[in-house]
Amino acid sequence: MNRVAIGILGTQLDRGISPERWDRWRPSISLFQHEDLLLDRFELLCESSARPLAELVAADIRLVSPETDVQIHEISFGRDPWDLADVYGGLHDWARDYPFDRDQNDYLIHITTGTHIAQISLFLLNEAGFLPGRLIQTAPPRGGRRKEAHGPGRYSLIDLDLSKYDALSTRFARDLEETTDFLKSGIATRSDNFNQLIERIEQVALRSKAPILLTGPTGAGKSHLARRIYQLRHQRGGLDGDFVEVNCATLSGDTAASALFGHRRGAFTGAQSDRPGLLRQAHKGLLFLDEIGELGLDEQAKLLHALEEKTFLPVGADSSVRSDFQLIAGTNRDLREAVAEGCFREDLLARIHLWTFSLPALRDRHEDISPNLDYELRRFAEKEGRQASFNKEAREEFLTFAQAPDTHWLGNFRDLNAAITRMATLAPRGRIRREEVTEEISRLRESWRRPGQNAVSESADLTKILSAGQLAEIDPFDQVQLAHVVAVCQRSKSLSEAGRELFAATRQKRKVTNDADRLKKYLARWDLDFARVNQ
Repeated sequence: MNRVAIGILGTQLDRGISPERWDRWRPSISLFQHEDLLLDRFELLCESSARPLAELVAADIRLVSPETDVQIHEISFGRDPWDLADVYGGLHDWARDYPFDRDQNDYLIHITTGTHIAQISLFLLNEAGFLPGRLIQTAPPRGGRRKEAHGPGRYSLIDLDLSKYDALSTRFARDLEETTDFLKSGIATRSDNFNQLIERIEQVALRSKAPILLTGPTGAGKSHLARRIYQLRHQRGGLDGDFVEVNCATLSGDTAASALFGHRRGAFTGAQSDRPGLLRQAHKGLLFLDEIGELGLDEQAKLLHALEEKTFLPVGADSSVRSDFQLIAGTNRDLREAVAEGCFREDLLARIHLWTFSLPALRDRHEDISPNLDYELRRFAEKEGRQASFNKEAREEFLTFAQAPDTHWLGNFRDLNAAITRMATLAPRGRIRREEVTEEISRLRESWRRPGQNAVSESADLTKILSAGQLAEIDPFDQVQLAHVVAVCQRSKSLSEAGRELFAATRQKRKVTNDADRLKKYLARWDLDFARVNQ
């Protein structure tokens, strides 16, 4: 393979026209003075104003290494060579148009010359893959100043392929685990889908300043996650401002515009002083707008302008106010439906829809209920200053209920937190017994019951296991009983467990208990079995 070096002309270190220039160490020339570093081609980048110096350096390289083909490329760094955007843009444009051929060439990126901004830009372009290859850095001989140094000096190759470094890979994997653990509040979640979701959120939170949209049912943890994202970015130096949170469902009319965008004194009746507004408070920080779907259309338009222009007009003001903030929006609604209904702006949805993450309901994360149970107990201890725990039987009974298919958890983690708080508060000497669990299960089921629903039990949907013809042959009276039996079977781990619940009253009066066989015969009456009911 050919070896190709790419470097920026050093307008200070590479310069010199007198013969004495050979007595100084010049970084671009030094690349070609090493016997163990043979280069077939050198792409020398310079601005048009430095073309004469570039041609002189190219001529000197040909004297040192006649076999090297030196090509000069003029690029523009913009008006300010210390402006990262201009310098990066100029180098990016050149790299985009350059015909890289990694199958035939081994590329070395020289990062010793140029301003610090240019060196940073080369590093970033290499890391992003726009400048493929390895980095090479040169240095003058040890013990001498650059102007007095003689000889080729030293060079070192830097390979950013971290996968080759086991120690670094292990460290970065550990850092990633610690970061995702932070976003999960230290909860050892077991759901693969949820853990993958958090890993993706971690990547976006640390790499992007674009808006993030968190969707999911009420109580799924959107507000808590938004705050953890802010704390993570604040720790890593990404945000200097505050975390500002507001539930848009609490805003309406003029108070919505005033709360979000602020107002000037006298803007409306009652406006006795200036108010900065939440967007201004979030400057250089993070603004979390929960239930953004409840925001009015006028406020949506002003929010879109603030996101795109970083400015907004307070109520009653004549001049705009600047605020540069990151937005996280939360909603339990389908905003696409809201757009179709005309109550949410399509352009705003397009603006905040770049990174959308849907948080699952608690009932869809059965494997995570146990670790969240421990987390809620720790929260109770921190808040109340006293410990509480389950005894073995009580914990098993609560988890059986909590993980059952017909346990709806309508309030999600809010319901779980409230349940733990109640049981821990009522537990004698901080020990939660089956008595507290049984009482809490009844309380939860009653709280989830809505007017018109059967107060005795939740019913299974028989249409999922029986055909229309089969259902037509079953009397409505028997359908009610069968639906209850199927619901119990679906939330039970075994036929025996379901039988014990269904025949709890009569089994105490019988000398021989065989609830599983009794239930098996009942299901067979309808051409059903436990496996089919739970498929």
